[in-house]
Amino acid sequence: MQQFINLTIFIFGASIGSFLNVLIDRLPKEESINGRSRCDFCGKKIAWYDLTPVLSFFILKGKTRCCRKKLSFQYPLIEFVTGVIFVTVFKDGPYIESLTRTVLISGVMACLIVIFISDLKYHLISDYILLALFIFSLLSKFVIPAEAGIQVIGFDVLSGLIVCLPIFLVYFISKERAMGLGDVYLTAIMGFLLGWQKGFLALYIAFVTGAIFGLIIILFKHRKLKSKIAFGPFLVIGTVVMLFWGERILEIIKKIYG
Repeated sequence: MQQFINLTIFIFGASIGSFLNVLIDRLPKEESINGRSRCDFCGKKIAWYDLTPVLSFFILKGKTRCCRKKLSFQYPLIEFVTGVIFVTVFKDGPYIESLTRTVLISGVMACLIVIFISDLKYHLISDYILLALFIFSLLSKFVIPAEAGIQVIGFDVLSGLIVCLPIFLVYFISKERAMGLGDVYLTAIMGFLLGWQKGFLALYIAFVTGAIFGLIIILFKHRKLKSKIAFGPFLVIGTVVMLFWGERILEIIKKIYG
């Protein structure tokens, strides 16, 4: 029975992942997300049987049916990863005490996937996705009555402002050369969702992973330090780590530093 439930959740998550692919590629280009899916190369409408998450890519051998152009591996990868993440959130996530909150956290994760790939691919974070991420985060605060309330929400807003302050300063001082405004908004939502303690730790993780990645790029591909590296994906990594393992990390830090 549990395996059937997990499979159902995976299929649902993979289907959501198919929609996330649409958001990833269309929102940065300011294209409409309405209407039937079309071939990126010839514009022909894609048949429903060629839109099966994950499977269609391999059935078609990674090529479009209409013009036999090569498809990006991004499509099945995002679908598969989204399915796995949804199963993880529903089965082993830290919010399984509430089905509604689990659904909302799944929405948060979906938004983070779009932000990760779109910023990595286009160096752009859509305002629509940031708004959706904030709404999911806000609604998750009201699921458990003990955590709801104007004072708590006010404190979360303050946490968001505090956590985004370092990124805003980098953005302001560098005149948007080092950080984009999307990074500032994303960091603010991180602080709102996680609280200031977990938010700063998420920010720390983002800087560390970003620095390591940048060093690897410079060493092995000889890119100059001034080359632009999207910071959004690292903010997403920090957010996910603290969202799922934040309490354990805080406990470890408290044991080390008392």
